[in-house]
Amino acid sequence: MPDTLSRPASLGGPNGSGGHRRDGRDGEEGRKRARNFTKGRQVSPAALAQIRGILGDAPRRRDLLIEYLHNLQDRFGHLSADHLAALAQDMRLPMAEVYEVATFYAHFDVVKEGERPPAATTIRVCESLSCQLAGAEALHRALAENADADVRVVKAPCMGACDQAPAVAVGHHQVFQATAESVLADVARKVSGESHPLPAYQDLDGYRAEGGYTVLQEVLSGERTSDGVLDDIDLAGLRGLGGAGFPTGRKWRIVRDQHGEKIMAINADEGEVGTFKDRRFLEDTPHKMLEGILIGAHVVGAKDAYIYLRDEYPEAHTILTRELAKLSGTGLADHCAIHLRRGAGAYICGEESAMIESLEGKRGLPRHRPPYVAQIGLFGRPTLVNNVETLSWIPTILAKGGHWFADQGRRGKKGLRSFSVSGRVKNPGVKLTPAGITVRELIDEFCGGMADGHSFKGYLPGGASGGILPAHMDDLILDFGELEHLGSFVGSHAVVILSDQDSIRDAALNLMRFFEDESCGQCTPCRVGTEKAVKLMRERDWDTELLQELAQVMRDASICGLGQAAPNPLLSCIKWFPEEFEK
Repeated sequence: MPDTLSRPASLGGPNGSGGHRRDGRDGEEGRKRARNFTKGRQVSPAALAQIRGILGDAPRRRDLLIEYLHNLQDRFGHLSADHLAALAQDMRLPMAEVYEVATFYAHFDVVKEGERPPAATTIRVCESLSCQLAGAEALHRALAENADADVRVVKAPCMGACDQAPAVAVGHHQVFQATAESVLADVARKVSGESHPLPAYQDLDGYRAEGGYTVLQEVLSGERTSDGVLDDIDLAGLRGLGGAGFPTGRKWRIVRDQHGEKIMAINADEGEVGTFKDRRFLEDTPHKMLEGILIGAHVVGAKDAYIYLRDEYPEAHTILTRELAKLSGTGLADHCAIHLRRGAGAYICGEESAMIESLEGKRGLPRHRPPYVAQIGLFGRPTLVNNVETLSWIPTILAKGGHWFADQGRRGKKGLRSFSVSGRVKNPGVKLTPAGITVRELIDEFCGGMADGHSFKGYLPGGASGGILPAHMDDLILDFGELEHLGSFVGSHAVVILSDQDSIRDAALNLMRFFEDESCGQCTPCRVGTEKAVKLMRERDWDTELLQELAQVMRDASICGLGQAAPNPLLSCIKWFPEEFEK
């Protein structure tokens, strides 16, 4: 029953006389009009019953809020005001907290009271750079003109399928190299209830048949010591391959040496424009990552590990759900429980502290540092955060030795790198290369050269935030610490190739619009700065002096890397492509 509050007589009745009639007698009319009234929103018994039917006996913990919002969104296609109120009551959370979380994430369709629910089917057309180069704008117009009335067509940020541009999501299923015809055909399949097959991947039996989990067993048995594992990782020169490039062995030692119970968080929410390499690891060889998680958990002493998976990767979610169930029956994961959580469409959650906030069931707002997450992270515990590719290399490095991995590089660099390559090349995709290569080698040796009819003009060495460099800088080493003096960096190794048929100004604007949409809004320099930058960059003649001043404020005052790095594309455009501004 909802909480109620009786109106006391002293607060005034229908005649303004403390609840009494002027003739001195208590009136029935006065008592009726002074009836109890509700505090807050009434909870619909039907909605509450639906919530309890969907959640069943699942624990009502705050950190599961986003998972439960996903359950509702999957079931009803949107989040209604009635269901949000019922969920808040069932989880004993303030309605304001449930609502603020639901409205923060792009993949939740919150329908306010009195609004119409969205169409039964939503088509999301990726508008990020690689898809824009492949004709996403024209595709969006064609779909909007030809879709049925019960289909909604919207633009969406990067979907992690840049090598298959243009990419379109029909519901939760992605259509690669999409045309209006292929997308509408997929809509028809969705309406008919037809399912899509999973990509072929190496399951538990296949992985173990090739020696998988042998290293983990050696670690668990004591045949390999934790110090020996760390020494091998140091020897290999393995670094964090999610973007920051922090030495992996050093990070593991920092977490291991903290007091208290440790925990792990695996960043599988690659949202950087142009990045899709982790998707390949997850959809091809998921057990490499899982073995890496279990080795890391043993070394640092973590009893729980949380995989934060990008919501755009439903196939990977299904694969991991199946394989984790198989793994739990082997005894190999008895020392660490692995939990799978879905993101909900927020690029900011690629930042480790924002990801941790989201794992706790909150809005993905970056935390101020210090303290660092290695000290106080998920649920207040010292937290080891690694990305998918980094962990996937752990079993191979330990099996073959740190020397083997270190010797794979060129020009004095250690190891192997997975580049996500898209744009104007013949063969885009995930390219496994030696560390220390140049963009010219990447294009010619691994991508079959430039696409027919295109001449190399510029490139993004590290996704949206890594800036844009001109073609004459094709001999620079694409690795950590090599591009920073140019106002650029390699980051997550997402390389987008631009040609003589592309406008660098338009590319920079596309990237800034992405940052504007994805800013979490917590700090003014980023929230307002990206908006103002987009407005200025839409002008025919850029006020370059004002843009540079704005960029400096964003770099100096933004809380996290999103706002600090958002100006890189516009600054590099001004610096390296002056011909774009010739009258």
